Formats: sequence, C-alpha cells, structure tokens
Amino acid sequence: MSDEELARRLAARTLELVDIPSQSRNEAAIAQHVLSAVPGARDAGDGCVLAGDGPVLLAGHLDTVPAQDNIPGRAEPDAVHGLGASDMKAALAVMIELAIAGRAPGTTLCFFPREELPVSESALTPLLEREPTLREAEVAIVMEPTANAIHAGCLGNINATWTFHGVSGHSARPWLADNAIERAARAIAELAAAAPPQRAEFDGLEFTEAISAVGIEAGIARNVIPDRATAHLNYRYSPGRTAADAEARLRDLCAGDGRELEIESNAPSAPVATAHPFVQRLIESGALDVAPKQAWTPVAEFALAGVPAVNFGPGDPAQAHRRDELVEVEALVRSFRTLEAVLCA
Repeated sequence: MSDEELARRLAARTLELVDIPSQSRNEAAIAQHVLSAVPGARDAGDGCVLAGDGPVLLAGHLDTVPAQDNIPGRAEPDAVHGLGASDMKAALAVMIELAIAGRAPGTTLCFFPREELPVSESALTPLLEREPTLREAEVAIVMEPTANAIHAGCLGNINATWTFHGVSGHSARPWLADNAIERAARAIAELAAAAPPQRAEFDGLEFTEAISAVGIEAGIARNVIPDRATAHLNYRYSPGRTAADAEARLRDLCAGDGRELEIESNAPSAPVATAHPFVQRLIESGALDVAPKQAWTPVAEFALAGVPAVNFGPGDPAQAHRRDELVEVEALVRSFRTLEAVLCA
C-alpha cells in the first residue's frame, strides 16, 4: 500500500471514529463499531474488545473527555479535527487499519473504555484480572498521544480533599470567629513552599513531581465568617515512589490542627520499560525519541499486572482535550509504518 493510499485510509478511519460519540461511560456504540471493523474481534465484556492472541499487546482506550462543540469532526488535507482526534481515536484508527491490512502479526489488540475517569472506574484492570492470557504478554504498547515518540514510565496521581475547620461568626466582628478560609490560605501557601516541584531521575529519565491546589470551596454568606473550607489537591509523583510512600508524604505535608486530608484516588506510577527488546527494536526502527511520561497512563495498570509497557502513539499530547483538537495525517502514517516495520520484521 502506498503512503498516499495509507494516508487516505487512516484519515478516513480517524474521522469515522471521531464522529462516533464515546464520552466516558458511553462507549457502547464505538465498541460495537470496533467489533464489526476488526477481523476476529470478540466482546470481552464491560465495553472491552479483544482481537488476536499474540505476545505483543497494542492497547487503546475508546472514550473521550466531554465534547466542546467539536463533534462531528472534519478532515483537511493535512489533518483530522475533532473530539478525540489526538486522544486517542487516531491511535484506534492505526490499530484497526493494521489489523485489516494483516500487518499486526503476533499481536493482541486491546480496546477498553473509561480511561479518562479516575482509576477506580478503570475497565482495564478488571479486564487484566479476568483475561489471564493478557497478563502473559511480553510487552504492551499503550497508544496514548506521544507525537510518535516513546514516552516511558508514568507519574502516579493522587487526588485528595483537604478540609479546614474554624469557628463561624459575624463578619462585623471577625475577631470573635476563626476564619477557615484564612486557615486554608495559610496552609496552601505553606504546602507550596514546603513542596515545590522537584525533579527525580529514574532509569536515566527525568520526571517532575508536583503537588498542586486545583480547587477551593468555602463561604456561607457575605456577612458570615465561614467555619469550613475545602481545598482539592493533585499530587503527581515519580516512578520509584510507591503509592503508599506518596500517600504518606502527602499526609505528612498536610498534617496540622484543624485539618483533615481524605485521599480519594491513588493511581500508581509505572517504571521505565525502555530496556525491553521489543521496545528497543521499536525505537531503532523508527529512530524514535525517548522521553519521560509527565502524566498518568494505563502503562501503570499493565505494570501492576506484570506486563512491561510504554506509551507510543500518533496523537500529539499538546493537542489532547483541546476544543480545537487535531491529529496530523503525516503522524498517522508514521505511527502505522513504525509499528508495521517491527511487527512484520
């Protein structure tokens, strides 16, 4: 197949997928579409679809974030625009077209829903538990947006609620009250000073840990000093730090009188797996750049199941979740050809 014909097929497939709404928890239509499009595909339950039984896993999630007036999509000569074009319907298109063209021997294709939600709602971890052959895979390529680079490892991700307690009172006599907003403001400033973003090297790649206050809620009325304030925290921690260690660190940093910390979710980090022979061949075949994954991805779920995993996909992370999201057609072709060269070698 010429690059020109491949470009047309991949662009058309990507647009077709973009135009199937699949916001998290509403992936039934796209799962059915994949079942009908991929040769030998089977329903693996809970919105998951599997095809093939090879030792190399190609994995992609079916869901998108909510629409921002960007569906249906549109195709231009050089790019496909629309919801999920980069994250990650471009990757799904590459997976499907590899299967249709018979250019993915020795692979298992794994399509799953609900990746854009907290890990507690993951469909992938239960799939790995009920499909033991998946846990026997040699390696997994999670086709998250990486702009056709290898993004190795991933950050852990804690979401937490930090509550501050004071004493309510009349705003005309604030000295008789204990303002929970002021308590929260001081504590958030102290946290920022005590735990600024810090770099951490793991297997030769440099990750950045960061704790951020991402929301705050407080207040009863304009004439009431509030006795309660709530801040929402997000902690991204590097490979090499366990989920338990990260939680203990956050609790220690947030401890104090009149403060409560509730951990709502804790998605673990994942190790760097670039030493795996298949990943090395992939890097060499495509002359791929290698970078740390400065985010959380399902490589962590594969790692917990004992399967080495890296991120590689045609989407550009800078385009993910944008109102004007797009994927370049050239990137689709490069992703297909890079995988084809290694899988068919």
